Amino acid sequence: MAVQVRNPYTGEELGTVPEQSADEVTGVLAALAGDRRVLAPPDRAAVLAKAAALLAQRRDRISDLITGESGVCKKETLREVDRAAGNLRVAAVEAERITGETIPLSSGGKEKLAVTVQEPVGVVAAITPFNRPLNQVVVKLAPALAAGNRVVLKPSEKTPLTALSFVDLLREAGLPPENVAVVTGDPAEVGGTIAASPCTDMVTFTGGVTAGHAVARAAAGKPVLLELGGNDPLIVFADADLATAAKLAVDGGFATAGQSCRGVKRVLAHGSVADELVARMVELAKTKRYGDPRDPATDLGPLISAEAAELVERRISDAVARGAKLRHGGSRDGALVEPAVLDEVPVDAELVREETFGPVAPVLRFDTPDEAVAIANSTRYGLQAGILTRDVDLFLGVARRLRVGTVNLAEGPHFDSPHIPFGGVKHSGVGREGIRFSIRAMTVTKTLTMPYRLVGEG
Repeated sequence: MAVQVRNPYTGEELGTVPEQSADEVTGVLAALAGDRRVLAPPDRAAVLAKAAALLAQRRDRISDLITGESGVCKKETLREVDRAAGNLRVAAVEAERITGETIPLSSGGKEKLAVTVQEPVGVVAAITPFNRPLNQVVVKLAPALAAGNRVVLKPSEKTPLTALSFVDLLREAGLPPENVAVVTGDPAEVGGTIAASPCTDMVTFTGGVTAGHAVARAAAGKPVLLELGGNDPLIVFADADLATAAKLAVDGGFATAGQSCRGVKRVLAHGSVADELVARMVELAKTKRYGDPRDPATDLGPLISAEAAELVERRISDAVARGAKLRHGGSRDGALVEPAVLDEVPVDAELVREETFGPVAPVLRFDTPDEAVAIANSTRYGLQAGILTRDVDLFLGVARRLRVGTVNLAEGPHFDSPHIPFGGVKHSGVGREGIRFSIRAMTVTKTLTMPYRLVGEG
């Protein structure tokens, strides 16, 4: 059997991938685990650097592939290719910086030296989502390969073609074919099989909470990295620059048609500036062009499916029924959703209580820092947050009380860099990504002890 891959904007079939059975996947894993030879760090670095160069050379072609199967607009998929190439370049450098430490010891009157070395964990299972079909793959494969591991990749069944193309590119860059494999098919069967397999030594997963918890249960006893989404707030205090705040709110809320785990999901605005902020957001929202993602002028393409768009539409309607004011947008045409700005959204509306994957910028009002913190912390997620204020003491005081993985001053929650840790608390996940931090998580520490002087030495 085969899985059809369709363009979410046109509905046309772009290709098919195999719907592999659990037995077939088990065979793939056994082959990966059967050969534990490890590439030397310079060789790993060379492969990753060459892959980055190949991505840059084929930027436009790969961008078209991502746009075709994900519906993300051309403007953004070009940036995704650039981000992926950047992550590969960082991983190439970090591949040759994996170090241990020396520890002097004194035990039973004997002077010894302990040395720690970082070794590959083994076979890493990487399970990736649909929303960034290239970069989500790269941020898992690049550090895994930099650390010397072998990888089995399970891409989203909605967007597997980009992943397959990237793995071909890695092999072209010099990665031995036996170091990476791609498995496709039913996410529950294939994902569960690779997570539970005794051939798998570690699992890294990005996706929804329910699926992530199922993967963690299947992988019980193995190290896991889980990135399970966010409900990220942008907190705008009374002294904030409102032009900057409105731009961050709209850009962060509408990027990737709102299908980003670290995007702005809630705009928390101080009551004294909320009216002006909302007015500015509406004016910016009106400038956003949504439609055909292949058009270079388009800012927002469709959601991944009509069903996903229907859920967003229903949540907008529910928020309005609870008292929210729809100030702009919100209409739906198939998988397309007009970018929406809502004001006075109740804290208990599903739109802001859950992670809403759609182009929606909901504004919630607060009067005191304590109230802002309470609203920000009121959901089951805790990924990232952005704060806009000129008062550094206020920023530090609020940041300390926010239950999130990262707090950005003068930036939205969507700020990212391959050089810093990325991950959340509560239901947002377990562990930290970011190239150097993922490499550390994807290695195991081996300790060697030895006497300072060997027998027979003077």
